[in-house]
Amino acid sequence: MDPGNITRRVKEFHLVGFTANRPLQYVLFIVFLTVCVTTWLGNLTIITAVITDQRLRSPMYFLLGNLAIVDLSESSVTVPKMLWDLTLQHKVISFGGCIAQMFFFHFTGGAVVFLLIVMALDRYVAIHKPLQYFTIMNHEMCVGLAAGAWLGGFVHSIVQTALMVRLPFCGPNVLDNYYCDAPQVIKLACTNTFLIELLMFSNNGLLTIIIFIVLVLSYTIILVKIRIHVTEGKMKALSTCGAQITVVCIHLLPAIFIYSRPFQKFSGDKALSALYTVITPMLNPLIYTLRNSEMKNAIRRLIKRKVFLVRE
Repeated sequence: MDPGNITRRVKEFHLVGFTANRPLQYVLFIVFLTVCVTTWLGNLTIITAVITDQRLRSPMYFLLGNLAIVDLSESSVTVPKMLWDLTLQHKVISFGGCIAQMFFFHFTGGAVVFLLIVMALDRYVAIHKPLQYFTIMNHEMCVGLAAGAWLGGFVHSIVQTALMVRLPFCGPNVLDNYYCDAPQVIKLACTNTFLIELLMFSNNGLLTIIIFIVLVLSYTIILVKIRIHVTEGKMKALSTCGAQITVVCIHLLPAIFIYSRPFQKFSGDKALSALYTVITPMLNPLIYTLRNSEMKNAIRRLIKRKVFLVRE
């Protein structure tokens, strides 16, 4: 069917959501609302600590603060709509809203991936060039790398969205998910999407696999360097790299599973999407807080300052 000869008739999409069972929907609402509040509190605490604590004035914490900002943004794209829909029987999203949701979801998701690359680069310089670390990773360099991560996410999302908006959608309009994402939406197009799916696989799945392999190899090299050559602060360096490796895995492994299987759909995709979009942004601040003594001490100082101000 020629896309140029089709008038787009789909004005909205109906979302299947997690379940049609109303009591279970309310249970999920409470669970996900708790996760959402925890996500916001955890990431806002990290952002506030990085901004206000003079002891966290280092490139690593600057990048960690940026990761917290991206996590907040990523969580805000799908979770509010999902929570609202859990209170409704019929879940609907407009065509424009669907495209906008996909754009911002891949924008923030892409920014996270590129920021993880920047954080790995930061650890590489810290371990391999310790004497030149603060010269190389100066403020201008950190700002430029963080801006580059956001720009990379923007370019990735523009490509993704451009591929979608050119497709004709004339029905059906039921999405078996709780948010709009390319693997489900593309199946509803009234045309052959073989080539488009291959392009999206290259832009999502294949790219994510390559980045994951590169990051794992990079951290392996860093860990070997720490074990052999680092004597002072070895445990701190191992803990920091361990936290970053954990974050890389919880971000990229679900994404690889979701986006590296063109033309296929599994029953566990929805649960995995919930892990990727709802749970992961909550886990990042917990991982960095629990594994980083400086961050834990900074948060304690922040809480003490707040308590002191309240008492005054």
